[in-house]
Amino acid sequence: MTSRPTASQVRVWDPLLRLCHWALATLVLGAWFTRSGGGLWHEWLGYGVGAVVALRFVWGWIGPEHARFASFLRSPARTLHYARQVLARSEPRHLGHNPLGGWMAVLLLATAALTAGTGWLYTTERYWGEQWLEELHGACADALLALAALHVLGVAFTSRRQRENLAVAMLHGRKRFR
Repeated sequence: MTSRPTASQVRVWDPLLRLCHWALATLVLGAWFTRSGGGLWHEWLGYGVGAVVALRFVWGWIGPEHARFASFLRSPARTLHYARQVLARSEPRHLGHNPLGGWMAVLLLATAALTAGTGWLYTTERYWGEQWLEELHGACADALLALAALHVLGVAFTSRRQRENLAVAMLHGRKRFR
């Protein structure tokens, strides 16, 4: 979207982060739908997942503030404290990822990397046809889909609680200032 931010909005998500987010979602869904009989389409979608994850990991170290892992990864104690605040309905609003959302982002990226990696290994001469690897790849893909569903539920929950459409914010990159 090209509309300009208003005085009550602040730019949070940069264009590369948003591109990675939506590309990864699209590639993962495409790979899921081509898992049976998708052949080269499935493989190339998996390579795309691997490439986007690699780019996002690099961007997590060198990108702008809200893209950096250091800006949103919190200790287990702080994350548990935040989870307790959520249960008590007293959690603070975060401009970037909240502590639970930050760890979900890392879990999604790591699981996507494992899924793409096991898929790639399965295409190599050494591991072609290995049943255990095929099962591991399938388990990783199932875990990724479950995490993605949990992510969507978390976004919907937080959007409702904070009265802010986070999915739309991930499209245009802006959030309410306060």
